[in-house]
Parts: sequence; structure tokens; C-alpha cells
Amino acid sequence: MTAVLRLALAAWLLAIASPAIAGPATVAAASSLQFAFPELVERFRAQGGAPVRINYGASGNFRRQIAQGAPFELFLSADEQSVLALDEEGFTEDAGVVYAVGRLAWIQPPGRGALPSEEDALSAVEAAIATHRAGEGRPRLALANPEHAPYGIAARQTLQQAGLWEDSAPLRVMGENVSQAARFALADEARGGLVAYSLALAPTLAARAEVVLIPDDRHAPLRQRMALMPDAGASARALYAWLQGKEAREILARFGFQPPTLPQAPADAS
Repeated sequence: MTAVLRLALAAWLLAIASPAIAGPATVAAASSLQFAFPELVERFRAQGGAPVRINYGASGNFRRQIAQGAPFELFLSADEQSVLALDEEGFTEDAGVVYAVGRLAWIQPPGRGALPSEEDALSAVEAAIATHRAGEGRPRLALANPEHAPYGIAARQTLQQAGLWEDSAPLRVMGENVSQAARFALADEARGGLVAYSLALAPTLAARAEVVLIPDDRHAPLRQRMALMPDAGASARALYAWLQGKEAREILARFGFQPPTLPQAPADAS
């Protein structure tokens, strides 16, 4: 579908999905969207869109819930594989689209130690490991659980590439999702953590965190895909179309998400 046709469809769906004739859209959204999504919904509503019920969590957990019958209409994942697996199993309308590409970042409390440079982004992890080995403390390193959180997978890949995964084991503390990992990263006993850049840019975190981007060649791309469920109503369909438009992408960009400039065809899911 061309951009012009997609925007025309979004306008038509917004027109028919007014709160008077359509119920709220029920959305499962990755925790990396926790601060960006409210602004997206605000702009969607301002243009005539229906209310939105939002649930935030780890993408892998949402994948299981949807497969078990959870009544979501739209799923915005922090990865591609969660959506593609649901599509293959027949739980989504189709393979959906990539709506953004996320970035991983190191965050730490101010004054907790030297902030790494982007060229040496894991120097704080190395320093924490050295401190622990010297018997001088146990500074915590936070990340999302890679068993079900895409940003946790990216954090694990980053540490593995640097040869620090095993050495960091005694110091790691896992968040159920990346939002919880960000809170752990700024706790009193933490050295810092590897979390979504979108969370680090949120005003509530930016005011009490130091941040450095992790080079995106340290882990697999965080291509974030969304899809509708087969029985999605008009409100969810309108939101899905609107999220592919220019204004939505501009909002996402302010929260550190890159536009989905890569091909829309699904990545190899093998």
C-alpha cells in the first residue's frame, strides 16, 4: 500500500471510529514504549480517534498471552519474532509492519562513576566486574530478562560480544521487562544497566540518569513490529493505520526510535 493510500485509509478509519460508535482499542505494547505511547495516543485522540486501553509488558510474555487467548486487538512488539511467530500460528491477521527500530543504551545514576564513551560503552561493566573481583563490593548491573524481553536479548548479545556475559553473572539483576530494568539500573546498589534508549530519554528518567548509546553493531537490530488480531475492531484498525503515518514517526523519533527504513519484508525467522 502506498503512503498516500495508507494515510487516506487512516483518515477514513478515524472518521468511522469515533468514541460514539466504536469502543476503545485494546493494545498490548512493549515496555520500551511506556513513555512514547501516551503521547501517540494523545495525538491520535486529538484527531478523532477512539480511546485506547494500553497494557505494557515484555513482548515475549504478550506473545504467550495472545496465543492463550488474551483479548488484545493490536500488538506492538519490541522485536519482530514475537509477531512473526504469532502470525505463523494464525493468531494475527497478517505479519504486520515494522513501526520503529529501537536502540540500546547504558544508563547509570549521576556520580556513580565515569560515564562510558560510545566507543568504550561497556567500560562501566568492566569496572564493576573488577570491583567485585577485588572484594570491594557487588555493584549491580541491570538488564531485562532475555528469556522474554527483546531488549534483554540485545543486552545479552552486547555482553557476549565483549566477552563479559559470564564474568558479569554475579552482578546481573534481571527486570521482568525493560522498564523494570531501567528502575533497577538507577537503584542505590546499581552501577547502571543496559536498557531501551527510549526510556532513558523520558523526562522522569533523564533527570536522574546519565546515558550513552550502545553502538548498534553490538547486537541484532531491534526491529519493532506490530500487527492486528483477526477480530480487531475499527478503533484498533484506525490506530494501526495512524501509527504508520508521519506524525507518529516524528513522535517516536523524539524518543530515540529510528524510522523503519529497512525493507518491510519479515526478517529470517529461523
